[in-house]
Amino acid sequence: MPPRTAVFFHAHPDDEALLTAGTMAMLAAEGHRVVLVVATAGERGLAEMEPGEELGRTRLKELYESAALLGCARVECLGYGDSGLSPKGGVAEERPDNAFIDADTEEAAGRLAAILREEDADLLSIYDPAGGYGHPDHVQVHRVGRRAAELAGTEIVLEATVNRDPLLRLLRLAGKVYRFPPEFDVRTFESAYSPGEVITHRVNVRRYARQKRAAMSAHASQATGGDSDRTLAVLLKVPGPLYRLVFGTEWYVRRDLPPGTRLSHPLDRWPR
Repeated sequence: MPPRTAVFFHAHPDDEALLTAGTMAMLAAEGHRVVLVVATAGERGLAEMEPGEELGRTRLKELYESAALLGCARVECLGYGDSGLSPKGGVAEERPDNAFIDADTEEAAGRLAAILREEDADLLSIYDPAGGYGHPDHVQVHRVGRRAAELAGTEIVLEATVNRDPLLRLLRLAGKVYRFPPEFDVRTFESAYSPGEVITHRVNVRRYARQKRAAMSAHASQATGGDSDRTLAVLLKVPGPLYRLVFGTEWYVRRDLPPGTRLSHPLDRWPR
């Protein structure tokens, strides 16, 4: 397979490590060009910072470290403000004037499309319509990414997601032996991510589990802060063999393929 160029569009630093790091590392190892674009610096994330540190700057440094571990050839931040998240999980009432969620879709898509054209991108990775777990900036990534692909003529658009069917089963089972924090409602996952029936790509990334874990570890600022255990901190405590099992598959939906398609590589089934 000749070298291709894949652009991965994420909302905040550390999103790439959680959802697509294995795929990115695999493509880079195979000789493809991998480009990482984030909409914001994630400056409204929770973190325990040292005096004088600025969270957005710190998170971008962590992003570049993660990208280097994954073999990315280029990293870009579009510079929008982190929209934040309300305590109930919706759009935050107080947010910066340049919040990504308030950005004009055409304008933001035009900026991303310019990168796609410059890179002559073959593939764009975004999120599913639910934005994964529903963060407003993630939903905006879906909208902006879809439009950018149209503007740039990028034919392959993969929606990074998680197969929510086994996830729900796992959470319900875990709930029988573990008391989740009061703010954690398993029922919210009934509409999060994507059902297995629409997933077209199941990418085995177990060979790249160490790089994926290292990319997560690079985002050290997101392992602290808040009143309860941070998701990233919990995931990094998972033992190696179990980590490879749980995080060894990454899922994508390609909407122009028929439901029930089962592909194992993001570059399979290119248009003829």
